[in-house]
Amino acid sequence: MNMADPLQFTQLRDEPMARHVSWRAGGPADRFFAPKELGDLAALLKRIPPREPILFVGLGSNLLVRDGGFRGTVILMHSAELRPEMRDGCVYAAAGVAAPKVARFAAMHQLAGAEFLAGIPGTVGGALAMNAGCYGSETWDVVEKVLTVDRSGTLHERKKAEFEIGYRHCHFAAEEWFVAAFFRLPAGDGEASRARIKELLAKRIATQPLSLPNAGSVFRNPPGDHAARLIESCGLKGLERGGARVSEKHANFIVNPKGMARAADIEWLIEKTRSTVKEITNIDLIAEVRIVGEPA
Repeated sequence: MNMADPLQFTQLRDEPMARHVSWRAGGPADRFFAPKELGDLAALLKRIPPREPILFVGLGSNLLVRDGGFRGTVILMHSAELRPEMRDGCVYAAAGVAAPKVARFAAMHQLAGAEFLAGIPGTVGGALAMNAGCYGSETWDVVEKVLTVDRSGTLHERKKAEFEIGYRHCHFAAEEWFVAAFFRLPAGDGEASRARIKELLAKRIATQPLSLPNAGSVFRNPPGDHAARLIESCGLKGLERGGARVSEKHANFIVNPKGMARAADIEWLIEKTRSTVKEITNIDLIAEVRIVGEPA
């Protein structure tokens, strides 16, 4: 790729993905870009060879990059400078906006229904891709439409009806990536929304190991049950491998307390947990975490 043009993006080679995933583990990306503007992203995508793997990353939660790294291009979408805004009567947020910012922005503008987003430890793009949710609500419950981009750098406006959406699942037939969302929210009481956000965050702090590197919930909840309950019932809390550990505070979290675990240690714990729960309960847990890249 010829990167001589003065486009606004950071380009790095062999960038350690441990710096960009919330588990603080993982090997290097062959190529790593951080576009500043949507136009720069579109221009960048035009230059990537058609068959080269592309990985979009936000805050790096819900993601594990194996120790051998990612053979392709990683595009970092998150930026602390991004802010939601009002457009066409909706809350508009770029894919790289942290989901909790959307919750706070909506409350500030006297809108209701987005409070649960304060409990999602990722970006809008990631929340759309997996239909992230908590406390009884899911991302696509409040989405009216989205903007996507394809490999040619072409932007598309897509309606919710164009996607196959389910529990922790969102599928679209074409190879496109989310770049923004429009959230349609009813009028509400901003003070009540802020109180609800405060309540949800207090609950997260009390029940989840947020002070330690983690990727959020590792497994989906099976129908009528909770993954954490099943994992704990199988005696797996505290199970360790190479510095990674099944959290004693919340069994559906794997933590990397000292930041020294390898991705292989975390992946081993994921598989060991899944296989043990399957053997004891005959329930096959499905991982929420996306695992990419090559073994060391």
